[in-house]
Amino acid sequence: MRRLLGYVVPYRWTAAVAIALIILSSLLQLVGPLATAVALDLFIRPFAGEVETLSTVSRWVAEEMVRRGLEVEPAVGLGIVSLIYLGSLVLTFLVLYWQGYIMQLMGQMIMFDLRREIFSRLQRLPVAFFDRNPIGRLVTRVTNDVDALNELFTAGIVSIFGDVVLLVGIVAVLFWLDWRLAIVTFAILPLLLLLTFWFKTRARRSYREVRVMLARINSFLQEHITGMSVVQLFNREEEALDSFAQVNDAHRRANIRAIFYYAVYFPGVELITAVGVGLILWYGGSGVVAGALSIGALVAFLQYAQRFYQPLADLSEKYNILQAAMASSERIFRLMDSPVEIASPVDAFRPDQIRGALEFRGVSFGYHQDEQVLHDVSFEVVPGETVAIVGHTGAGKTTLASLLQRFYDLDSGSVLVDGVDVREWDLELLRRSIGLVLQDVFLFSGTVAGNIRLGDQTIDEERLRWAAGEVHALEFIDRLPEGFETVVRERGAGLSVGQKHLIAFARALAFDPRILILDEATSSVDTETEQWIQLALDRLLADRTSLVIAHRLSTIQKADRILVLHKGRLREQGTHQELLAQRGIYYRLYLLQYRDQPELDSGVVSSTSSVDASTDSTSPRIDIS
Repeated sequence: MRRLLGYVVPYRWTAAVAIALIILSSLLQLVGPLATAVALDLFIRPFAGEVETLSTVSRWVAEEMVRRGLEVEPAVGLGIVSLIYLGSLVLTFLVLYWQGYIMQLMGQMIMFDLRREIFSRLQRLPVAFFDRNPIGRLVTRVTNDVDALNELFTAGIVSIFGDVVLLVGIVAVLFWLDWRLAIVTFAILPLLLLLTFWFKTRARRSYREVRVMLARINSFLQEHITGMSVVQLFNREEEALDSFAQVNDAHRRANIRAIFYYAVYFPGVELITAVGVGLILWYGGSGVVAGALSIGALVAFLQYAQRFYQPLADLSEKYNILQAAMASSERIFRLMDSPVEIASPVDAFRPDQIRGALEFRGVSFGYHQDEQVLHDVSFEVVPGETVAIVGHTGAGKTTLASLLQRFYDLDSGSVLVDGVDVREWDLELLRRSIGLVLQDVFLFSGTVAGNIRLGDQTIDEERLRWAAGEVHALEFIDRLPEGFETVVRERGAGLSVGQKHLIAFARALAFDPRILILDEATSSVDTETEQWIQLALDRLLADRTSLVIAHRLSTIQKADRILVLHKGRLREQGTHQELLAQRGIYYRLYLLQYRDQPELDSGVVSSTSSVDASTDSTSPRIDIS
């Protein structure tokens, strides 16, 4: 709670005004029953100066009238009292209006700050964090859990002051009116406290369960809506529906458990308060019959009792809000307390110019402690050199790219850029110096221009068109309905795979990185599109240090050097011709892709007949293990 209240500090004056208005509205609510008592005792009941039998407030008014020598007709007196009652109601309405408006305004500002802080934290967390946490769960933190906190700020914390002031005021007035009847009125408090204690111990647990199940629903929906094409392609609709029904049913049962506690608690509060009203009628009515209590005092007690029990129920409801907020805040703060394991050091390396020299020195790494992906990998890349990385799936090719961008930290060894370990670099500068084009190009909702600039307003219109023209994307962009301002839907829906790749290349060129990583950038396009992309690549790779990760060996034959990874180890390196001549892993990978061609490579392998009999084109049995 102390941590949550910290978000109110920037708006403390707004909260102070809201508290003042709430206190004022609570005091105004004390006026009505007092006015009712005066009206009954002095103007509806015949008054003949017998002040001893009047309620305290009526006695005080009557004494003032006698002292001042005032004689007020009953009709006139009722009119004055009615005006006072009406005035208090109007003032209460105005005060509650401004108090509600100010509280909601403050709640929205706090939600804005909190969501901004959570998203800022998410952007600084390492990639490994997102490997462990489903997207739907994180979305729940930023949406539903923050909404629960908004209710706490707008209808919980500050409003408690009003309820407390009202309760204290009612207690004081009741003891002023008649201390014996006041004790009878409060006789039911132990029962209310016991019921509330029973409720609170179970409410928090049920709120936690509901939040967990809601996060699972969001995670399931995000995953299956994103992969809907796969669900429909493999006719998995019924199976997916059954799985969703199970998750949805768990959420329903968790809610029903919470509803049960509500269903017991609030009728229980009503029953106990009804008992309290009955006690007032029994004891107070006996006093009225005996002449020890005025009818006005009894009616005022009944009205105050209702107003006293209502804030108690409100406090209990606010306790429910508090429990929901605690369950949500636990999850939010757990997210916000997740360590930012990868960050720039205090004295980070920030060179004025980047040459683009790369070195992997004895690099070993595993995503899990017991599963090493890379084993003692070492190689160098000189500035301006294009190095291709090949190997079977799982060999560690993409992992090398991730380590270079410091998405993960090494288990041992070091990755150096311009001779400095990436862990010593300023992280923002390091990543800005590296361009990345993936096999699955990610485009954001917005415009074509926005997806190339990515918010960098230093990339003007002229540079935008230049970058698109250099990678041969300008032709298709100009054909779009709005050109660069054409709206791009989520993940680039409506654009072909090749068009998305060309936009990604234009993005990389517009940012002009000194180091470029192409991770399977041409593996999912047709041959004609690949030719356009290859032309774009020729321009993109010029004068840059480049790492090209590829399965299709045809795309990397022009590389200055090729590295062959196998089971996390660097097994071979050299040019295309040198590796074919070695007849090692690269040679066998090449055979797998081109075994049906009569000539694999002029001057190196004349035909498949030159390979041993176990790898003939009709029944290839090539072992690359």
